[in-house]
Amino acid sequence: MRTWRVGTISMGASLLLLGVFLLLSQMFGLNPFHIMMSWWPAILIVLGIEILVFLFLSKDEKPFLKYDFLSIIFVGILGTAGIGFAILSSIGVMDQVKTMLNQEERTFELPEMTEAINKDVKRLVLNTDRYPITIEGTSGNEVSMFGTYRTQSVGKKGLIENTTDYVSTQKKGDTLYVSVKGLPTNVGPFNHYTTMSATILVPSNLKVEVIGNDNAITMKPRTLMSDWSLDQASNVSLILEKESHVNVTVNRVQELVGQQDDWKVTEEKNSVASEEEGYVEHQSGFKKASLKMGKGIHYINIGNAYTVSLNKLN
Repeated sequence: MRTWRVGTISMGASLLLLGVFLLLSQMFGLNPFHIMMSWWPAILIVLGIEILVFLFLSKDEKPFLKYDFLSIIFVGILGTAGIGFAILSSIGVMDQVKTMLNQEERTFELPEMTEAINKDVKRLVLNTDRYPITIEGTSGNEVSMFGTYRTQSVGKKGLIENTTDYVSTQKKGDTLYVSVKGLPTNVGPFNHYTTMSATILVPSNLKVEVIGNDNAITMKPRTLMSDWSLDQASNVSLILEKESHVNVTVNRVQELVGQQDDWKVTEEKNSVASEEEGYVEHQSGFKKASLKMGKGIHYINIGNAYTVSLNKLN
Protein backbone atom coordinates (compact mmCIF):
# COMPACT_ATOMS: atom_id res chain seq x y z
CA MET A 1 0.00 0.00 0.00
CA ARG A 2 1.37 3.39 -1.01
CA THR A 3 1.92 6.01 1.66
CA TRP A 4 0.35 9.40 1.11
CA ARG A 5 2.80 12.15 2.01
CA VAL A 6 1.20 15.55 2.50
CA GLY A 7 2.83 18.14 0.24
CA THR A 8 3.33 16.06 -2.89
CA ILE A 9 -0.07 16.90 -4.35
CA SER A 10 0.31 20.55 -3.27
CA MET A 11 3.56 20.93 -5.19
CA GLY A 12 2.08 19.32 -8.27
CA ALA A 13 -1.06 21.45 -8.06
CA SER A 14 1.01 24.61 -7.54
CA LEU A 15 3.10 23.97 -10.63
CA LEU A 16 -0.05 23.09 -12.58
CA LEU A 17 -1.82 26.31 -11.54
CA LEU A 18 1.22 28.43 -12.35
CA GLY A 19 1.56 26.81 -15.75
CA VAL A 20 -2.15 27.35 -16.52
CA PHE A 21 -1.97 31.00 -15.48
CA LEU A 22 1.11 31.66 -17.62
CA LEU A 23 -0.48 29.84 -20.58
CA LEU A 24 -3.63 31.96 -20.29
CA SER A 25 -1.50 35.09 -20.14
CA GLN A 26 0.12 34.17 -23.45
CA MET A 27 -3.16 33.20 -25.11
CA PHE A 28 -5.28 36.16 -23.99
CA GLY A 29 -2.65 38.81 -23.51
CA LEU A 30 -3.10 39.01 -19.74
CA ASN A 31 -0.62 40.90 -17.60
CA PRO A 32 1.95 38.41 -16.18
CA PHE A 33 2.64 40.84 -13.32
CA HIS A 34 -0.96 40.60 -12.11
CA ILE A 35 -0.94 36.84 -12.54
CA MET A 36 2.16 36.41 -10.38
CA MET A 37 0.51 38.57 -7.73
CA SER A 38 -2.79 36.63 -7.67
CA TRP A 39 -1.97 32.93 -8.13
CA TRP A 40 0.23 32.29 -5.08
CA PRO A 41 -2.59 32.22 -2.41
CA ALA A 42 -3.89 29.11 -4.21
CA ILE A 43 -0.79 27.29 -2.90
CA LEU A 44 -1.92 27.64 0.70
CA ILE A 45 -5.48 26.69 -0.22
CA VAL A 46 -4.35 23.50 -2.00
CA LEU A 47 -2.03 22.54 0.86
CA GLY A 48 -4.83 23.04 3.43
CA ILE A 49 -7.31 21.04 1.32
CA GLU A 50 -4.79 18.23 1.00
CA ILE A 51 -4.38 17.98 4.79
CA LEU A 52 -8.17 18.03 5.38
CA VAL A 53 -8.77 15.39 2.72
CA PHE A 54 -6.10 13.15 4.24
CA LEU A 55 -7.64 13.46 7.70
CA PHE A 56 -11.15 12.83 6.34
CA LEU A 57 -10.21 9.77 4.29
CA SER A 58 -7.90 8.28 6.87
CA LYS A 59 -9.37 5.15 8.53
CA ASP A 60 -7.12 5.34 11.54
CA GLU A 61 -8.49 6.52 14.86
CA LYS A 62 -5.57 8.81 15.35
CA PRO A 63 -4.27 9.53 11.88
CA PHE A 64 -0.61 10.41 11.69
CA LEU A 65 0.32 12.97 9.09
CA LYS A 66 3.37 12.19 7.00
CA TYR A 67 4.85 15.11 5.15
CA ASP A 68 6.90 15.26 2.00
CA PHE A 69 9.29 17.86 3.39
CA LEU A 70 11.03 18.50 0.08
CA SER A 71 7.72 19.30 -1.58
CA ILE A 72 6.56 21.43 1.36
CA ILE A 73 9.85 23.37 1.32
CA PHE A 74 9.35 24.02 -2.38
CA VAL A 75 5.77 25.12 -1.80
CA GLY A 76 6.94 27.28 1.11
CA ILE A 77 9.51 29.01 -1.08
CA LEU A 78 6.84 29.80 -3.66
CA GLY A 79 4.45 30.99 -0.96
CA THR A 80 7.09 33.15 0.73
CA ALA A 81 7.94 34.71 -2.61
CA GLY A 82 4.26 35.44 -3.16
CA ILE A 83 3.89 36.99 0.29
CA GLY A 84 6.98 39.09 -0.43
CA PHE A 85 5.38 40.30 -3.67
CA ALA A 86 2.22 41.19 -1.78
CA ILE A 87 4.12 43.17 0.89
CA LEU A 88 6.14 45.06 -1.72
CA SER A 89 2.92 45.80 -3.59
CA SER A 90 1.18 47.08 -0.45
CA ILE A 91 3.94 49.63 0.20
CA GLY A 92 4.01 50.74 -3.43
CA VAL A 93 7.36 49.24 -4.46
CA MET A 94 5.91 46.93 -7.09
CA ASP A 95 3.91 49.78 -8.59
CA GLN A 96 7.14 51.77 -8.92
CA VAL A 97 8.87 48.79 -10.51
CA LYS A 98 6.02 48.37 -12.96
CA THR A 99 6.04 52.07 -13.79
CA MET A 100 9.81 52.10 -14.20
CA LEU A 101 9.72 49.14 -16.60
CA ASN A 102 7.11 50.90 -18.75
CA GLN A 103 8.88 54.26 -18.77
CA GLU A 104 10.79 55.81 -21.62
CA GLU A 105 12.72 59.04 -21.85
CA ARG A 106 10.94 61.76 -23.83
CA THR A 107 11.26 65.46 -24.57
CA PHE A 108 8.17 67.63 -24.05
CA GLU A 109 7.40 71.27 -24.73
CA LEU A 110 6.74 73.63 -21.87
CA PRO A 111 3.35 75.36 -21.99
CA GLU A 112 4.11 78.96 -22.89
CA MET A 113 3.79 81.51 -20.11
CA THR A 114 2.78 85.06 -21.08
CA GLU A 115 2.46 87.98 -18.67
CA ALA A 116 1.37 91.40 -19.93
CA ILE A 117 3.41 94.34 -18.64
CA ASN A 118 1.64 97.59 -17.89
CA LYS A 119 3.25 101.00 -17.48
CA ASP A 120 3.51 100.65 -13.70
CA VAL A 121 6.03 97.80 -13.89
CA LYS A 122 9.60 99.08 -14.10
CA ARG A 123 11.62 96.12 -12.84
CA LEU A 124 11.75 92.35 -13.34
CA VAL A 125 13.29 90.02 -10.73
CA LEU A 126 13.93 86.54 -12.09
CA ASN A 127 14.74 83.73 -9.66
CA THR A 128 16.04 80.79 -11.64
CA ASP A 129 16.18 77.22 -10.46
CA ARG A 130 18.97 74.74 -11.24
CA TYR A 131 18.19 74.56 -14.95
CA PRO A 132 19.94 76.42 -17.79
CA ILE A 133 17.99 79.43 -18.97
CA THR A 134 18.28 82.03 -21.73
CA ILE A 135 17.22 85.64 -21.09
CA GLU A 136 16.53 87.70 -24.20
CA GLY A 137 15.40 91.28 -24.62
CA THR A 138 12.50 92.13 -26.93
CA SER A 139 10.66 95.23 -28.11
CA GLY A 140 7.28 93.90 -26.91
CA ASN A 141 5.40 94.77 -23.75
CA GLU A 142 5.00 91.30 -22.26
CA VAL A 143 7.12 88.71 -20.48
CA SER A 144 6.92 85.24 -21.98
CA MET A 145 8.64 81.96 -21.23
CA PHE A 146 8.85 78.77 -23.26
CA GLY A 147 11.17 75.82 -23.85
CA THR A 148 11.44 72.07 -23.45
CA TYR A 149 11.98 69.55 -20.68
CA ARG A 150 13.15 65.97 -20.77
CA THR A 151 11.92 63.29 -18.40
CA GLN A 152 10.94 59.64 -18.11
CA SER A 153 7.26 59.04 -18.68
CA VAL A 154 4.73 56.31 -19.38
CA GLY A 155 3.20 56.87 -22.79
CA LYS A 156 3.00 60.39 -24.20
CA LYS A 157 1.81 62.12 -21.05
CA GLY A 158 4.25 64.64 -19.59
CA LEU A 159 4.73 66.00 -16.09
CA ILE A 160 3.67 69.58 -16.85
CA GLU A 161 0.17 70.54 -17.91
CA ASN A 162 -0.05 74.22 -16.87
CA THR A 163 2.40 77.11 -16.68
CA THR A 164 1.95 77.20 -12.91
CA ASP A 165 3.63 73.79 -12.74
CA TYR A 166 7.04 75.25 -13.63
CA VAL A 167 6.90 79.05 -13.13
CA SER A 168 5.13 81.55 -10.89
CA THR A 169 4.64 85.29 -11.33
CA GLN A 170 3.66 87.95 -8.83
CA LYS A 171 3.40 91.73 -9.08
CA LYS A 172 4.44 93.88 -6.13
CA GLY A 173 4.43 97.63 -6.67
CA ASP A 174 6.58 98.43 -9.71
CA THR A 175 8.23 94.97 -9.73
CA LEU A 176 7.27 91.72 -11.42
CA TYR A 177 8.71 88.66 -9.66
CA VAL A 178 9.18 85.57 -11.80
CA SER A 179 10.30 82.32 -10.13
CA VAL A 180 11.19 79.15 -11.98
CA LYS A 181 10.08 76.06 -10.08
CA GLY A 182 11.89 72.77 -9.76
CA LEU A 183 10.27 70.01 -11.76
CA PRO A 184 9.01 66.85 -10.03
CA THR A 185 11.76 64.32 -9.29
CA ASN A 186 11.40 60.79 -7.96
CA VAL A 187 13.54 59.92 -4.93
CA GLY A 188 14.49 56.55 -3.54
CA PRO A 189 15.81 53.42 -5.26
CA PHE A 190 13.98 54.25 -8.49
CA ASN A 191 14.87 57.93 -8.71
CA HIS A 192 15.25 59.79 -11.97
CA TYR A 193 15.91 63.39 -12.80
CA THR A 194 14.17 65.87 -15.05
CA THR A 195 16.04 68.47 -17.07
CA MET A 196 14.67 71.68 -18.52
CA SER A 197 15.93 74.26 -21.00
CA ALA A 198 13.89 77.45 -21.17
CA THR A 199 13.98 80.92 -22.74
CA ILE A 200 12.41 84.00 -21.17
CA LEU A 201 11.69 87.11 -23.22
CA VAL A 202 11.62 90.44 -21.39
CA PRO A 203 10.93 93.97 -22.66
CA SER A 204 14.21 95.82 -23.26
CA ASN A 205 13.04 98.84 -21.27
CA LEU A 206 12.65 96.83 -18.04
CA LYS A 207 15.35 96.75 -15.40
CA VAL A 208 16.24 93.07 -14.96
CA GLU A 209 17.73 91.40 -11.89
CA VAL A 210 18.57 87.70 -12.21
CA ILE A 211 19.22 85.46 -9.21
CA GLY A 212 21.01 82.32 -10.33
CA ASN A 213 21.40 79.02 -8.54
CA ASP A 214 24.83 78.05 -9.84
CA ASN A 215 23.27 77.19 -13.20
CA ALA A 216 24.22 78.11 -16.77
CA ILE A 217 22.68 81.37 -17.97
CA THR A 218 22.72 82.95 -21.42
CA MET A 219 22.07 86.70 -21.67
CA LYS A 220 21.00 88.23 -25.00
CA PRO A 221 19.94 91.82 -24.26
CA ARG A 222 19.86 92.84 -27.96
CA THR A 223 18.84 96.55 -28.00
CA LEU A 224 19.20 97.26 -24.31
CA MET A 225 17.27 100.22 -22.94
CA SER A 226 17.76 99.58 -19.22
CA ASP A 227 20.19 97.95 -16.76
CA TRP A 228 20.62 94.21 -16.20
CA SER A 229 22.31 92.39 -13.32
CA LEU A 230 23.09 88.76 -12.61
CA ASP A 231 24.33 87.11 -9.44
CA GLN A 232 25.38 83.56 -8.59
CA ALA A 233 25.71 81.54 -11.79
CA SER A 234 28.08 78.85 -12.98
CA ASN A 235 28.68 79.63 -16.66
CA VAL A 236 27.46 82.91 -18.13
CA SER A 237 27.29 83.43 -21.87
CA LEU A 238 26.90 87.11 -22.80
CA ILE A 239 25.83 87.70 -26.40
CA LEU A 240 25.93 91.35 -27.51
CA GLU A 241 25.26 93.10 -30.79
CA LYS A 242 28.14 95.18 -32.10
CA GLU A 243 25.99 98.31 -32.18
CA SER A 244 25.16 98.00 -28.47
CA HIS A 245 25.79 100.89 -26.10
CA VAL A 246 26.50 98.96 -22.90
CA ASN A 247 28.95 98.99 -20.06
CA VAL A 248 29.64 95.48 -18.73
CA THR A 249 31.25 94.85 -15.35
CA VAL A 250 32.09 91.48 -13.84
CA ASN A 251 33.06 90.88 -10.22
CA ARG A 252 34.31 87.76 -8.43
CA VAL A 253 34.58 85.73 -11.64
CA GLN A 254 37.16 82.98 -11.94
CA GLU A 255 37.60 82.90 -15.68
CA LEU A 256 36.92 85.16 -18.69
CA VAL A 257 36.43 83.26 -21.93
CA GLY A 258 36.58 84.53 -25.52
CA GLN A 259 37.78 87.87 -26.93
CA GLN A 260 39.89 88.62 -23.90
CA ASP A 261 41.33 91.76 -25.48
CA ASP A 262 37.94 93.43 -25.04
CA TRP A 263 38.09 93.07 -21.27
CA LYS A 264 39.85 95.52 -19.00
CA VAL A 265 40.90 93.58 -15.93
CA THR A 266 41.08 96.00 -13.04
CA GLU A 267 41.68 93.57 -10.20
CA GLU A 268 42.87 90.02 -9.88
CA LYS A 269 43.35 88.08 -6.66
CA ASN A 270 45.75 85.17 -6.88
CA SER A 271 45.46 81.99 -4.89
CA VAL A 272 46.47 82.45 -1.27
CA ALA A 273 46.91 80.14 1.65
CA SER A 274 46.17 81.01 5.26
CA GLU A 275 47.17 78.84 8.19
CA GLU A 276 45.17 78.93 11.41
CA GLU A 277 45.40 76.34 14.18
CA GLY A 278 47.12 73.89 11.85
CA TYR A 279 44.43 74.24 9.12
CA VAL A 280 45.47 75.42 5.67
CA GLU A 281 42.80 77.03 3.48
CA HIS A 282 43.31 77.67 -0.21
CA GLN A 283 41.25 80.25 -2.09
CA SER A 284 40.92 80.41 -5.86
CA GLY A 285 41.70 83.63 -7.65
CA PHE A 286 38.87 85.97 -8.64
CA LYS A 287 38.79 88.56 -11.39
CA LYS A 288 37.14 91.91 -11.67
CA ALA A 289 36.87 93.36 -15.16
CA SER A 290 34.92 95.78 -17.31
CA LEU A 291 34.01 96.22 -20.94
CA LYS A 292 32.53 99.18 -22.78
CA MET A 293 30.73 99.07 -26.10
CA GLY A 294 29.53 102.17 -27.96
CA LYS A 295 28.55 104.96 -25.61
CA GLY A 296 28.12 102.62 -22.65
CA ILE A 297 24.74 104.08 -21.71
CA HIS A 298 23.29 101.06 -19.94
CA TYR A 299 24.96 98.64 -17.51
CA ILE A 300 25.19 94.87 -17.28
CA ASN A 301 26.59 93.71 -13.94
CA ILE A 302 27.64 90.10 -13.43
CA GLY A 303 28.84 88.82 -10.08
CA ASN A 304 29.82 85.53 -8.43
CA ALA A 305 30.17 83.38 -11.53
CA TYR A 306 32.63 80.69 -12.48
CA THR A 307 33.09 81.68 -16.13
CA VAL A 308 31.86 84.56 -18.29
CA SER A 309 32.15 84.27 -22.06
CA LEU A 310 31.58 87.15 -24.47
CA ASN A 311 30.26 86.81 -28.00
CA LYS A 312 29.58 89.68 -30.42
CA LEU A 313 26.99 89.42 -33.14
CA ASN A 314 27.54 91.05 -36.49
